[in-house]
Amino acid sequence: MQKPSSPFLASIFEFMVTRQYAQKTIESYIYWIRMFIRFHHNQHPTNMGNIEVEQFLSFLANDRTVAVKTQALALNALAFLYKDIIAVPLTLTLNFQRSLKQRKLPTVLTPTEIRDLLAVLPAHLRLPAQLMYGSGLRVMEAMRLRVQDVDFHYLSLMIWNGKGGKHRRVTLAPELVPALQEQIRQVTFYHTQDLEHPNYAGVWMPFALAVKTPEAPKSILWQFLFAARSLSHDPENGALRRHHIDPSSIQKAVKQAAREAGISKNVSCHTLRHSFATHLLSRGTDIRTVQEQLGHSDVKTTQIYTHVLQHGANGVRSPFSDL
Repeated sequence: MQKPSSPFLASIFEFMVTRQYAQKTIESYIYWIRMFIRFHHNQHPTNMGNIEVEQFLSFLANDRTVAVKTQALALNALAFLYKDIIAVPLTLTLNFQRSLKQRKLPTVLTPTEIRDLLAVLPAHLRLPAQLMYGSGLRVMEAMRLRVQDVDFHYLSLMIWNGKGGKHRRVTLAPELVPALQEQIRQVTFYHTQDLEHPNYAGVWMPFALAVKTPEAPKSILWQFLFAARSLSHDPENGALRRHHIDPSSIQKAVKQAAREAGISKNVSCHTLRHSFATHLLSRGTDIRTVQEQLGHSDVKTTQIYTHVLQHGANGVRSPFSDL
């Protein structure tokens, strides 16, 4: 993500990067803060407050008819702006029109469509897609996997600082073990070469771990599982590192593979996660177990997948079928 050209937005960007906010959070917060400023004819947020925020959120509900979660995300961005940047928190009793538009049901592929999709993916991008379906991972959770996060003994993956900063352990299909072992061999090959480079600074480390464990950045255990093919400079400090592959490459590849496989659905990386949850439930897996695998805080979020399985309205058999 590029730093915004606006000095004010650039200062917010730097604030969030320094505090290790997730890239998607930075992008979405900058987006909503920018939209809020433009909605109010480029007034500076320090000259606005509760009333202007209420007007903007009501506009999103009434004119843009955004979904409930979209309006909530915009509110979170503005609450962050006024609490952490301007240091004048918004009131807890904001009065605005609540969005009534509910989220759409998720797109889910059949097992046959999953097989067809995976079969036409480029070989070097197939394994992350297999993990998104086989373990229910978000795309960034797959990209951020480190070598040590793969537990072959217990057939599981450790997901650290997922959405909401939560950690969880997820299932690993035994069929993927050979491919994962080969992937680790490839990462080890890269790592051996990197250590010979005089300017190699080691892999990027989260939070203060690089200070607490100075040997970790150059340890094979901490290397990204899906490492990029070449070294690059860290945009934060210019250090030479090997980062993970760009998530946009797998996102584009999944969409292209869906077209090549003749799948007439709106397919994305998240479709693989949706399919994981739906297929688990269809096999009789307890919804609480699925909730834990997905890392949902509230089981209500997981329950949306039960609607996909309810053919017709609440599973009611149509009388037309008896004609």
